[in-house]
Amino acid sequence: MSTSPAPAPEARRAHPRALEPVTLVVTVLLSVLGAVIGLVLITTLGIAPNTSVIGALIAMLIGRLSFATLSRMRDPHRQNLVQSAISGSTFAAANSLVTPIAVPFLLGEPGLVWPMLGGAVIGLAVDSWVLYRVFDSRLLPATAAWPAGIAAAETIKAGDEGGRKAGMLGVSAVVGFLGSLFKLPMSAAGVAFLGNIWALLMFGVGLLVAQYAPTLLDTDLSANHVPHGVMIGAGLVALVQAVRLMRERDGGSKDQQPAREAEDAFDPQTRTVDARRLRRGLLEGLALFLVGALFVALTGGILADMSGLGLVGWVLLAGVAALVHQLIVGLAAMHSGWFPAFAVTLIFLILGLVLGIPMVPLALLVGYAASTGPAFADVGFDFKAGWLLRKDAVPWHPYEMAGRRQQYVAQLVGFAVAILVVVVAWKPFFEDGRVPPVAQVYVDTLKAGLSDTHALTMMALWAIPGALVQLLGGSSRQMGVLLATGLLVATPQAGWLVLAALAVRFGYARRAKRRADSGDGQQAAADNDLALVGAGLVAGSSLNDVSQIYKAV
Repeated sequence: MSTSPAPAPEARRAHPRALEPVTLVVTVLLSVLGAVIGLVLITTLGIAPNTSVIGALIAMLIGRLSFATLSRMRDPHRQNLVQSAISGSTFAAANSLVTPIAVPFLLGEPGLVWPMLGGAVIGLAVDSWVLYRVFDSRLLPATAAWPAGIAAAETIKAGDEGGRKAGMLGVSAVVGFLGSLFKLPMSAAGVAFLGNIWALLMFGVGLLVAQYAPTLLDTDLSANHVPHGVMIGAGLVALVQAVRLMRERDGGSKDQQPAREAEDAFDPQTRTVDARRLRRGLLEGLALFLVGALFVALTGGILADMSGLGLVGWVLLAGVAALVHQLIVGLAAMHSGWFPAFAVTLIFLILGLVLGIPMVPLALLVGYAASTGPAFADVGFDFKAGWLLRKDAVPWHPYEMAGRRQQYVAQLVGFAVAILVVVVAWKPFFEDGRVPPVAQVYVDTLKAGLSDTHALTMMALWAIPGALVQLLGGSSRQMGVLLATGLLVATPQAGWLVLAALAVRFGYARRAKRRADSGDGQQAAADNDLALVGAGLVAGSSLNDVSQIYKAV
């Protein structure tokens, strides 16, 4: 008896559009909610929660209503559009907009807030555009972990299908939520079930070293700039590896070609973005970042502090810093789900101090670099969720590309809402003393300056092992970047949770493999169970982060 191809009806209709009236109204309302949550939590608790799971759950509830045309929201792909928009608005408001403009405000230059906001909007726009252009390339493949994306996709699928999958995801989410209530970093454990084992092993090692080095070695790694040096070395090698991928010509293998020949069925080994488009996307991003840097320089009055040649150098450094920042943050988030944005921005701040850039131009450079990265990674998470939800479509490739395009439009709606919320709310928030804590750290570092060359020497020294680890792991594992991420994040107990989850994953996978070898056919089911558990833990942790809003209001 032949199996009925369930996805066929989905393939014969167009992907839902982000600007459909019902979808747009729900998207705008939830984007306002996401932007407010991001703004409140980043300025009070210093966190920016991932609200995509919240968006998916609310969209599911709306879809259960039979009023008017709200039942359309029962469609998983419309839910995916909504969760993409709300998470985009949250990270845009918190990370890409409010944090950068707080830097000149805290520096005592409120007149530079609006130029900085304009530059941050450009940085946000270019950030998302570059990811849209290069997602599912060899540098940023859809097959990578993108943990929050898996959590969102599994939440949507569980709500749509119910049964054992919903039960397993629900139990894991409860465990993740309860563990987070007791201050355990459950998202770290969840990520360990989802990503590359070697990359996550280095992430766990970095977390443990950061946790125990102060007591066992009697040294403060951060104060000695050890994590920053490791990230510099790993980041430089990662950039070289990215350039090599850009320069590779398309060959005959499937993962080097766009999926034109695989339109009838999903194939995870077939990339939708080839080396040529990857190259163009990154070069376009660099050019646009340079334009944004020039805008900030001209509107921020940098010429008053720098010569014409200095201005050219500032624009070049700011544009390159924005691109490098987004790639390093994106690569780390792709594998670990964590954003080392604060630490990477701090690296450029210290570099600016070493180069002797005046305080105000350096503050604007730091703010501009800080506007990139988190939104880049968040769009990747959302595209991953959509990629998982659309993989059963036939023909797959045109449906996947159409869906990704609609997700990008939904993200832009979320960004627009976030910009409006920030424009209205930043002044009363700042005047009330509610500013992102990381922005205060940037300003304190700017004012303190560098008293000696100790920081530069330590970063140069520790860049060597970071580069070697990254080189050893290669571009697909990002071991050096993940080691540095663990050292920089330094969340207590996260290292133990990552290693424990990896051990459970390894043992469970070996047991399933033995069953598969004996003919039980359990390997695929085991992989799916591990993904469900990991997604549930991440989702539960995200729900706990969002629930912290009661502490801030």
